[in-house]
Amino acid sequence: MSVSRRCSRTACRQPAVFTLTYVYADSTAVLGPLAAYVEPHCYDLCAMHADRLTAPLGWEVVRLPADTSTGGPGSDDLEALANAVREAGRRPPAPQQPPPTGQGVETVRRGHLRVVRSEPVHPEERPDPRTPRRPSRDV
Repeated sequence: MSVSRRCSRTACRQPAVFTLTYVYADSTAVLGPLAAYVEPHCYDLCAMHADRLTAPLGWEVVRLPADTSTGGPGSDDLEALANAVREAGRRPPAPQQPPPTGQGVETVRRGHLRVVRSEPVHPEERPDPRTPRRPSRDV
């Protein structure tokens, strides 16, 4: 049994050949070839209703070319889908830790807060013990 999608317009029994999507941010209605899957915020339209489509005042209608003779995605579509799946499957590179700045050494971390202890990098760089030290804050 072949399941055919029908036009979204009320009382229309014709098979759907186009998909209508609204891009509210751009005030644009996009009418393109029938989507591979039913989307909740898209409308499937037959050829007659797609030809009669008008947009609200101030909106633009973008009509993408639809080749209804093939009945399925083309090789370019399948290749683009395969590339997208391949890209999504790659592991993101591990974030590199920035080199420590100054003489602070992280001792404890809780969420976004860190406890940093001041410690000289080299023994010859030790601060003069007679000099008052200001507490360091990591913001």
